[in-house]
Amino acid sequence: MFIHKLPLSSYRLNALFTTLIGWLTFSGHSLASEVEHHHFYSSTLGYDYPYSVYLPDNYDAQATAAYPVVYMLHGSFGTDRDWVARGNLQQVADRLIRAGHIPRAVFIMPGSRSWWVDGHNEPARSAFFNDLMPHIEATYRVGQERRLRGIAGLSAGGYGALNFALERPELFAAVAALSPASYVPLPPRNSSAWRHPAFRNDQGQFDQTLWETLNYTAHLEEYRLKVTPRGIEDEGDLSPVPLYISAGRSDVYDAEFHARLLRQAMERIQPNDVRLDLYPGGHTWQVWRASLPAALNFLFQYVGQTDSVAVEDEQARAAPPAEESTESIEEVSG
Repeated sequence: MFIHKLPLSSYRLNALFTTLIGWLTFSGHSLASEVEHHHFYSSTLGYDYPYSVYLPDNYDAQATAAYPVVYMLHGSFGTDRDWVARGNLQQVADRLIRAGHIPRAVFIMPGSRSWWVDGHNEPARSAFFNDLMPHIEATYRVGQERRLRGIAGLSAGGYGALNFALERPELFAAVAALSPASYVPLPPRNSSAWRHPAFRNDQGQFDQTLWETLNYTAHLEEYRLKVTPRGIEDEGDLSPVPLYISAGRSDVYDAEFHARLLRQAMERIQPNDVRLDLYPGGHTWQVWRASLPAALNFLFQYVGQTDSVAVEDEQARAAPPAEESTESIEEVSG
């Protein structure tokens, strides 16, 4: 085990958040958190599972109360170090925690050779649920209940985070998908999905059936039945998983178009629990860095909240929405 501390770099927040936390942007302020890189043997994979972990300032492994935890998934052909090395996760989390906008939390950034699916190259989905999550909960003082867990991802990681939340809504309080590669009905021809080993069969061809079976559209109906009340006797205790989506307006994979399709599909199930932010830019780290503060602020409206806050949220969802709040797209410049 070793600890790797990243130096503070200059970070230009999106204009929406400049007025909110801009006064905290001090070039000489050192990072108080720690980022560590680890691995453990995964019996599902048959080899070591890498992950990076962000621990907040003064993290206490013996703390009475568990820390909220958010799992952050990387993109296609990425690594567990991307969110810190390229996404400024450590700096952004430190600033939001210092400002009191999000609680002191643990961020887990796993690595995968797949698109977070049980694909042709590795059972990444099964390894995440069966090996990674139990390992993290046994190793760190993090919550083991839904209200203390969130999940997020970018591009292929957004595809995976969305699928995980829809498939297992009992596990996550909220989900954020940044430029999610959740393409319908198929990925655009320039997408890496066509050449990724997760979706290439033994003949080296793209497995269209596998894509359609694993994409979010295949999970929608079962998810709807889990989170939609259907009468007093049949009403379940699962509330919807609030969803944050972002996309760049000039994304070469038409992420804005597919994000709008996703928003429409999810709003049919949970009209008050979907937010879409659109940014200038493409399928790049510039867009993902710009949208990360908004994504984390959204997630922690739900992750780590007390039961009383959750009840208030449920009551707010049940109330008729204000007329001026019906527009779910927020234009963001920067």
